[in-house]
Amino acid sequence: MHQDTPDPCSSSSRRGFLLGSAGAVVSLGVAGSLSATPARDPKRKIKIALVGCGGRGAGAASQALHTEGEVELVAMGDAFSDRLESTHQALKAGAVGERVQVPESQRFVGFDAYKKVLAVPDVELVILATPPHFRPDHFKEAVAYGKHVFMEKPVAVDGAGIRTVLETARLADDKNISVQVGLQRHHQAGYIQTMERVHRGDIGRIVAARCYWNMGFLWNKERQPEWSDMEWQMRNWLYFTWLSGDHIVEQHIHNIDVINWAMQANPVRAHGMGGRQVRTDAAFGHIFDHHAVEFEYPDGTRLFSQCRQIRGCKNDVSEHLMGTKGNCDMTGGRWAITGDNPWNSRLRDDPFQVEHDDLFAALREGRHVNEAKYGAESTLSAIMGRMATYSGRDVTREQVLESERLGPTEYEWGSIETPRVPTPGVR
Repeated sequence: MHQDTPDPCSSSSRRGFLLGSAGAVVSLGVAGSLSATPARDPKRKIKIALVGCGGRGAGAASQALHTEGEVELVAMGDAFSDRLESTHQALKAGAVGERVQVPESQRFVGFDAYKKVLAVPDVELVILATPPHFRPDHFKEAVAYGKHVFMEKPVAVDGAGIRTVLETARLADDKNISVQVGLQRHHQAGYIQTMERVHRGDIGRIVAARCYWNMGFLWNKERQPEWSDMEWQMRNWLYFTWLSGDHIVEQHIHNIDVINWAMQANPVRAHGMGGRQVRTDAAFGHIFDHHAVEFEYPDGTRLFSQCRQIRGCKNDVSEHLMGTKGNCDMTGGRWAITGDNPWNSRLRDDPFQVEHDDLFAALREGRHVNEAKYGAESTLSAIMGRMATYSGRDVTREQVLESERLGPTEYEWGSIETPRVPTPGVR
């Protein structure tokens, strides 16, 4: 498991690793005829699969296996055999190791591993925890196969991916397939209670908002002589925009998502600035190490956003709302409202576990849930921020939604160019 810095609102590890792949998706006319939501049956065994066997994938699989009722992990896939085998061994040795029943014949390696996982017939739910670049195509194929989905955030890295996710989300509704996105604050009691108060008007009309994910460095994998360009980039996926979306998309999405939730709306325009001030070595790919963005919502309200990954600076992971009747601060496991209707809470729960508890309860009760749309919209908001800082220009939601696909269209081990560091003001 790589060395991600934890979310201060939880002790769980943060992000996931690797890979199945994209590529051709099976015909919906064929795969679309496969199973969808079974009838309500609280006692049935739910068989699950994991695609992407890094730190977040391992964590998500463990949390799924810790839910109530019979659950069994029966298939796994990753681009790298070492990632798959180490995660399989760790899960097997864990507290719910008896629920890990993945024969070697159902442990798949390679760019097409996700296809082989999804073809396992008795898998009811698949966990998608690869680098975000691959999420749209993996999600599309999972729904085509009739599998319920837990997919990590962000759900894409570009407008093309967002379009695919939104289209697939509609298909999931049509097929009664449940989808959950790893924006776990939506399942965290403190945030839920806060949003109930905000939405009922306890702080009045929101007139401005701020949010931050300012921290030190994350993990980095030293390049090995035997690694090709593709392997190096994939093992260091955080540092390449085509794989991660940059850290404003991969990580800061959590804070932007909270503001969208509070606003009950999504930004329509963004401008900002950012750069690569400290993390300049080629070992860190080509992404920025800081971004500052001003987002505009449909009613004209502004969100002021910062994210930074630089050591030795002030850290801050929080969200703040300013209203006509009071203010709301959400910081490090503390939620507080000041003004006309004061309130505060330090509720403690593990939202990473709760989100899986909620999903599996819905499956057992025959309830349909689909978080893909707001997951896509919050991802789109974060992509807007990145495109604004990379370009130094105003960008609109429509422009970003229509943006082109990033990264290769075919995947093979070999040479692949490292994109240049973006230069604001240069087209």
